[in-house]
Amino acid sequence: LDNVCGKAYGLLKSQQEEKLNSINEGFLSDPQYAEEEDLVAKLEMFKKKYMEFDLNDQGEIDIMGLKRMLEKLGLAKTHLELKKMMSEVVGGTSKDTISYHDFLNMMLGKRNAILKLILMFEGMGKDQQQKNAGPPCRKTFSDLP
Repeated sequence: LDNVCGKAYGLLKSQQEEKLNSINEGFLSDPQYAEEEDLVAKLEMFKKKYMEFDLNDQGEIDIMGLKRMLEKLGLAKTHLELKKMMSEVVGGTSKDTISYHDFLNMMLGKRNAILKLILMFEGMGKDQQQKNAGPPCRKTFSDLP
C-alpha cells in the first residue's frame, strides 16, 4: 500500500513540478523581469522552495500548508498572523491560498512581504549550516581553555 501511495505522491509531485516549470517559463519571457539577474537560477530555487510546502490538491499553499512550513522553521504563527501574511502575498485579496504565480510575484517583487523575508533569511541560514554539516566535533578535556 505504501508503495502505491508513494507512487501516487511521486506522480502528483512531478505533475506539480511540470506546472511550476511552465509558470517559470512564462516569467522568463516576461519583459518585466528581463533585467533580473540570474533569473533562471532564482526561479529554480523558488520552485524548490515552493514545493517544500505542503501543497493542496490544486498545487497551492493554503493556510495549513503555510502554518506547517513556518512551524518547521520554528516560527509558529497565530491564525490571524497567517491570514495577514497570506493577504500580503496575494495583494490584499481575500484568497485562501497562495498560488505559485503569487509566490513568484512576491519573491521577485520589490515589496518585502514578511513571508519573503522569512524565506530569504532561512535560505541564508541554510547555506551557513551546510558548510559544517558533519556531526559536531567531540570535545575532550584537552580542548578546554
